[in-house]
Amino acid sequence: MSGRLAEHVYQKTIQMFGSSPEPAFEDSSRLQKDWGQAWGVDNDVGRIRSILVHRPGPELDMVDPAKRIEEIGSYGDLEKGWYWQSDTVPDMDKLRAQHDQMVEVFRREGIEVHYLDGQGQTDGMLKAVYTRDSALMVKGGAIVCRMAPRIRQGEEMVVTRTLAKLGVPILRTIHSTGMLEGGSFAWINPKTAVVGRSIRINNEAIDQLDDVLKRQGVELLVVDLNGYTIHIDGSFVMVDKDLALVDATQLPYWFLEKLRELGVDTVEITPQDNPWIINGLAIAPGRYLMGNGASNRTLDLLQQKGVEVIPLDFDLVQLNGGGIHCSTMPLIRDCV
Repeated sequence: MSGRLAEHVYQKTIQMFGSSPEPAFEDSSRLQKDWGQAWGVDNDVGRIRSILVHRPGPELDMVDPAKRIEEIGSYGDLEKGWYWQSDTVPDMDKLRAQHDQMVEVFRREGIEVHYLDGQGQTDGMLKAVYTRDSALMVKGGAIVCRMAPRIRQGEEMVVTRTLAKLGVPILRTIHSTGMLEGGSFAWINPKTAVVGRSIRINNEAIDQLDDVLKRQGVELLVVDLNGYTIHIDGSFVMVDKDLALVDATQLPYWFLEKLRELGVDTVEITPQDNPWIINGLAIAPGRYLMGNGASNRTLDLLQQKGVEVIPLDFDLVQLNGGGIHCSTMPLIRDCV
């Protein structure tokens, strides 16, 4: 073979079979080709196409109203390692019915619903219904979190198995001494996200999260939450492309100013509102699934700003410390 012909064959081989770093891993066309779906999200309001939930199961059977701990004003068993987060133990079948109603809303909206692959594995995981926390979705896939409280450790394995079964790329698993829970992470826009640092989220995990996001061109804001507040989704949620529902008393002033700088308008809740209304979910831009308990003032303001509120009874699920937002993990959202 002549030198010129050999060079031609070499160049053709490189062209056909050589390394191809572009487009980036998280590019939707490449994800579709290599992974079968354009997994991931880069915002918190685009129309949801796929979502992960966990229907409360046999793990709730461990809640025993006879196991009251007066010191915490609730129920629990220190030896078995569980606690119930409120002073009321509900009818668990009614609690499950509320979750079923939420899922029915998703199905009516055309959202593909996936369940945590936890059959026989969520025993003892009393808070497994709150799928938001064990992983979070970024561009191109998931970051598996590392739960802080002992009562939730082990959920990471169940969600990892579920994501793998669905074919969702796992871009990072929080490791070392990092602690991160998805309820304290939110997208503001495709180039800006926020994480709430708290008793559940530490600097080691924030650094690992930031390492993934900065490679995707995303700025990560870090907000210090007040006192024993655990997650930012109790005080901040996006409801439309440029609109957030906030509890201004629980957020630092600089963050509220940053939202304005980014062009994000806000509706502030009042003492007359049930604070759980912030723990809702934008199904699509300006289409917000919200637990009941909003004041007429807040409902009017949201309506004036073009938000359609879909009300949902979710008070029984909330009794163990998590609302609609906590109970859902969108896997695919449309870009906005």
